[in-house]
Amino acid sequence: MTADTLGTVEMAALPTSDTQKYEDRAFGFWIYLMSDAIIFALLFATYLVMLGNTARGPTGQQLFSLEHAAAETAVLLLSSATFGFASVAFAQASRPGVIQWLSVTAVLGLGFLLLEYQEFSGMIAKGAGPDRSGFLSAFFALVGTHGLHVSAGIIWILVMIGQVLTKGLTRPVASRVMRLGLFWHFLDIIWIGIFSVVYLPGLV
Repeated sequence: MTADTLGTVEMAALPTSDTQKYEDRAFGFWIYLMSDAIIFALLFATYLVMLGNTARGPTGQQLFSLEHAAAETAVLLLSSATFGFASVAFAQASRPGVIQWLSVTAVLGLGFLLLEYQEFSGMIAKGAGPDRSGFLSAFFALVGTHGLHVSAGIIWILVMIGQVLTKGLTRPVASRVMRLGLFWHFLDIIWIGIFSVVYLPGLV
């Protein structure tokens, strides 16, 4: 069961006025996600335009590691699956299950950020920081912006764990978990784009 299914289950039991309120919030969040998608689209476009502007510095073939990028991808996709398990636990009214799977998701998110930090610090140590070339500036801007979103998502997960502990599996909490799920899965989609557009072509 996905976050969308969780939202559908919760909405079905609400009075019409409350249902409209939560649907309006969900619609507003979709608008936010679309605006975020535009930001990432611009960052992708900037990266593609600056791809060849290496200023005689290192290229993606010299810097990127397919094994490292694949590990980042695996960790983030696994976190999406564990968030799905949290949604299932919420639908089953299992507070321990929700807390457990949200915690696992947060840990996997932290693992992803650690891998990204290792990649960035290793590149900077080699003199391939964002100030080295237009290509690297665009790379750090795109991948770094995604990392900032993952950081925000982890904070949000921790907040929701606190709300589940203090407020229980209430309808407002269900609505927030549903929107968090949309955000987290959105980040997975963006990362797949980064892996496909940045890392794979950069290693060919």
